[in-house]
Amino acid sequence: MVTTVENLHETIIKDWPFSVKAVGLEANIIREILKISSRPGLINFAGGLPAPELFPIDDLKAAAVRAIEKHGAETLQYSLSQGILPLREAIAHRMSAHVHMDFTPDIIQITSGSQQGLDLVGRAFLNSGDYVLTERPTYLGALQAFNFYQCRYCTAELESDGMNIAEAEEKIRRHNPKLIYVVPNFQNPAGITTSGEKREALVHLSRKYQIPIIDDNPYGELRYSGERQPSLKELGGNAVIQLGTFSKIVSPGLRIGFIAACPEVMTTIERVKQSTDLHSSTFDQWVLLEYINSGKLDSTHIPLLRDEYGKRRDTMIEAMERAFPPDVTFTRPEGGLFLWVRVPSKLSASAALNNAVEAGVAYVPGKPFYPHGDNDNCVRLNFCNATHEKIKEGIRRLAEVFRSLI
Repeated sequence: MVTTVENLHETIIKDWPFSVKAVGLEANIIREILKISSRPGLINFAGGLPAPELFPIDDLKAAAVRAIEKHGAETLQYSLSQGILPLREAIAHRMSAHVHMDFTPDIIQITSGSQQGLDLVGRAFLNSGDYVLTERPTYLGALQAFNFYQCRYCTAELESDGMNIAEAEEKIRRHNPKLIYVVPNFQNPAGITTSGEKREALVHLSRKYQIPIIDDNPYGELRYSGERQPSLKELGGNAVIQLGTFSKIVSPGLRIGFIAACPEVMTTIERVKQSTDLHSSTFDQWVLLEYINSGKLDSTHIPLLRDEYGKRRDTMIEAMERAFPPDVTFTRPEGGLFLWVRVPSKLSASAALNNAVEAGVAYVPGKPFYPHGDNDNCVRLNFCNATHEKIKEGIRRLAEVFRSLI
């Protein structure tokens, strides 16, 4: 056999020993479903994408020019691992304005999106075999981030007002988890908002058993109805590590998120960040800062998102009320991007996805959102990334799929 560059390359690759952790990673089903999103005529309710037509493109363009003009080469240079100080000051100011406590820039760590925030928390806290307490269902991205550290999960049922507290305490006593992970505002995937009473109960559990709470809060500023609940950070102080992001309220392409934690925790988080990527994009941080300082994010852009996304939520709910079979139920979120559909137990949402795609509509089956994969009769829908017309048509198609399979 003649050895060529091609077959030599193939032989080497086959012999390379990937780590057990890397080999054990599963593909993100949402990313896989998005691969089919270019299919002509497909209406995609699957991803967590915000509406691109609402991105503040002109304002970000102007912010980028101002960043270069005002700060020059500094915007293109290496920067602090914790993040540039002016942006951390701006984030601390915004957080203080939304809650009844004062935040300072020293408790803010800039991350490359909130997904990296999850990874940094996992790196900082989790050893192989450790337990994490989560809602059931919970955010798939958190499971992916934590799975790399070979942790295990104990879960408490997500009810209409948040995690079942009695079940959560029973799981804490049995498994002694390292972390409590929750999405209290417009939960991904279910759209549920945790009540004030249950937020206080979670903080009580955290303090009683000395377990940090990870409050993942990417959607908190996207409320369309109902009353604001106090944040877990507001109630729990140093017991809570809060994750935030500008992906849903500005642009996911900027990849700017943050962690808010007490200085004692932040020291370790910063070291972990240094070992990961040194720092998040300096240029993107300066651009975001200029956009925030322009005042347009809070004065015009977020109100625009609340208005339009709220209308799209209402359009989807009204369409489902008209078209869905009576034994298909769904949540009515007060904010965020998602709602949760429950179909009869005899129907596999994973298997029905093929039928839905053939009918020209895509969703995310609920099974991957369960840490133990023990429920396959739920569906997550994104109501923010489609026009009103596509929402109505997509729900009509999905209703026909459900009716044909039930």
